[in-house]
Amino acid sequence: MKDHAPDNNTNQIAVCDLYGRRIRESQAKLELKDSQTYTDYRKCLANKDIDAVVIATSDNWHAGCTIAALEAGKHVYCEKPLTKTVDEAFLVYDTVKKTKKTFQIGVQSTSTEKYKAAAAIVKAGTLGPMVVGQADYMRNGKVGEWNDYGRYDKDAGPQASGDAHVDWDTFRKGTAPAEWDTDRYFRWRKYWNYGSGIIGDLIPHKLHPLYIAMGIPTEGLDGFPLRVSAGGGLYVQKVNPDTGKLDREVPDFMTVSVDFANYSMILMSSTINEEGWPFSIRLHKGTISFTGNEIVVKPERTFADEVDESTTPAKGNPENFEDHHKNFFSCIRDGKAPNGNIDLAVRVQVILSLAERAYRESKTFTFDPKTRSVKG
Repeated sequence: MKDHAPDNNTNQIAVCDLYGRRIRESQAKLELKDSQTYTDYRKCLANKDIDAVVIATSDNWHAGCTIAALEAGKHVYCEKPLTKTVDEAFLVYDTVKKTKKTFQIGVQSTSTEKYKAAAAIVKAGTLGPMVVGQADYMRNGKVGEWNDYGRYDKDAGPQASGDAHVDWDTFRKGTAPAEWDTDRYFRWRKYWNYGSGIIGDLIPHKLHPLYIAMGIPTEGLDGFPLRVSAGGGLYVQKVNPDTGKLDREVPDFMTVSVDFANYSMILMSSTINEEGWPFSIRLHKGTISFTGNEIVVKPERTFADEVDESTTPAKGNPENFEDHHKNFFSCIRDGKAPNGNIDLAVRVQVILSLAERAYRESKTFTFDPKTRSVKG
């Protein structure tokens, strides 16, 4: 955001982290004074000169930090996932509605125009009712996902002094183990206590835009899933070559199935194979798919006399951070709902949280939006 601060008419005036080195590095990059650095987010939020905050913590802290920021009168840009649990998601949702502050989920693909263009094709009705939307996020690597992230400071920890010190007790939020674990801190996405692996890190990148492309309503009680199930497993990335111990708790491959009243979704994600399936929307009379910056409509054979095959240019890079950040700041100023607004984010999070539970508990879960209750 610093590189585009002049374009966005913004100024970054504070940083907050539990790890000294991260604070010092950010301080140097932003040219901040010591008085503009914090280790306690509550003290940071007490700064009345701050209008908006970016929350980029481990997933277990998203809800608490977001709610505290909103109640302190700050606008919030929060990285995905919204929260860890369904209950937390609605606590955030209710707080956004109560405070009337601008909230943006950090999924940049929600600011990509081609998904809105696809929704217009769906809404036109010429392809008939929707059947199923599908998307994937596939990766592969030799050392295992999140093991190749650059930072892994072996001298850091709660026992260290100076900038090497980490506030481990705050980070782990009362969960076990209480003993310092370098891997759990720097590669926290591999552990259920702090994150949810590919469910929370990869799938949101495709699930949010799929909602938009399918034109799923996000008002009132509409657009919430009726039923969520998930499968997969830890197939390859089992042993950490450095320690000989279990490398991760989260799966390295999974699928998620979501049912609504009149259509379904299927999602696939992997960190052990890159070959995915097409991002597409299957309707009764034809299928919409995306190839680069084009939207392709292919008629079903039975309806070839009613539907023409077509290819439409569609502007948009799904990884364009600049447009998404700009949308956040403009919505703060004009009071409009951002592209990654809370109404979209809470519905996606219900799916993500239920998918995590479905995988971990080997169950299928149903959701009632009227009571916000889960059964499974």
